[in-house]
Amino acid sequence: MSTAALTAGLDRIPDQLGYLVISEDGVLASAGELENDEHTASVIMQMVRTANRFRLSGSADRFRSPGSEDDFVLAVTVSGQKVFVVKRQHARPEPVTA
Repeated sequence: MSTAALTAGLDRIPDQLGYLVISEDGVLASAGELENDEHTASVIMQMVRTANRFRLSGSADRFRSPGSEDDFVLAVTVSGQKVFVVKRQHARPEPVTA
């Protein structure tokens, strides 16, 4: 599969800061702040392997780190034998004052 086919649409994700496409063989494609980030790819793959050991109800192929104090979120989707990671700008909701 070509790199263009792997990354089709990833560049159009709103507030996207970078992405990784990973397989068991390593990074297949990357861009932005995640370009050539082998360490993050390794950590994400270990997280996916761990998550795959558990049977979860509902949508088990997507997860994100809730409650993060960072200005970004890593959205991870497993599709077939590939893991798609998108780093997105985290839009914090404005505090509600009464």
